[in-house]
Amino acid sequence: MNQIRRFVGSIMACGIAVAMVSSAFAQQVTQDTIKVVRLKGSARYTTGNNVWHPLKVGTVLKPGALIQTGANSVADFLIGKGAVGSSTFMNGAAAASPLSAEMMSYHPMAEQNLVRMWENSVLSVDKLNVTKTGADIVTDTELDLHAGHIFGTVKKLSAASKYEVKIPNGVAGIRGTIYSIDASGLISVLEGSVVVAYVGSDGTVVTQVVAAGQQYDCTTKQITPLSSSSNNQMMSFAWDSRKKAQTFQNVEQWFTQDHTIYVISPTTASSTPPPALGTLE
Repeated sequence: MNQIRRFVGSIMACGIAVAMVSSAFAQQVTQDTIKVVRLKGSARYTTGNNVWHPLKVGTVLKPGALIQTGANSVADFLIGKGAVGSSTFMNGAAAASPLSAEMMSYHPMAEQNLVRMWENSVLSVDKLNVTKTGADIVTDTELDLHAGHIFGTVKKLSAASKYEVKIPNGVAGIRGTIYSIDASGLISVLEGSVVVAYVGSDGTVVTQVVAAGQQYDCTTKQITPLSSSSNNQMMSFAWDSRKKAQTFQNVEQWFTQDHTIYVISPTTASSTPPPALGTLE
């Protein structure tokens, strides 16, 4: 009997060891990239060594990059899947165009992970982790908006995935949405929802859910409906994103938006101001 127990125990131990090894192999963590797919005006980037390079369409950046746009400049970036593939994006104007009848009938949804930096903005790419668990793909995206203004679309994420945009006094958690964030703390949502957590002027932590069609100002703590101009501008951006998604080769079926919201902590927000960047060349 004791020999049987020892035999069974040894089999169980081997099984656990094999499971641990299999799990380790199954969970492959890699770093994703962010690619410049459109540029109007001038922008530059550094990879942390304080050596600046001009940003160009087709430039592929990894986590650790710091990006700055100049005056009257706009830059679009594709995050993750498709970011290294070829595209038909060209240099040109990125401003929102008037809404056409076709666009007005379009129901906006996040069809790819795209970020648009507006003029005089500073954005760092902190994390672009991708973990393949065997059954799912878990992404962990962290951007840090030091200054300026960005638009973004985020397609459906897996339950364990995370997408956050830090601002100087807080952090916004985003899942499957179309959003606009200003470093001053102005959060706008066209589709989906955003949870923002930040430290108020009195030192207390404030958490606010911003739903589709709403705008929230962290400074005044006021939540209001999107203005007509903001709605149209974000609609145009979403439409442009949708149309350009079709230009990428070997792209799988896009997912619809996910309205899930989750609680995040403002303690991970950046409290360090960006370095002196000087003047764009």
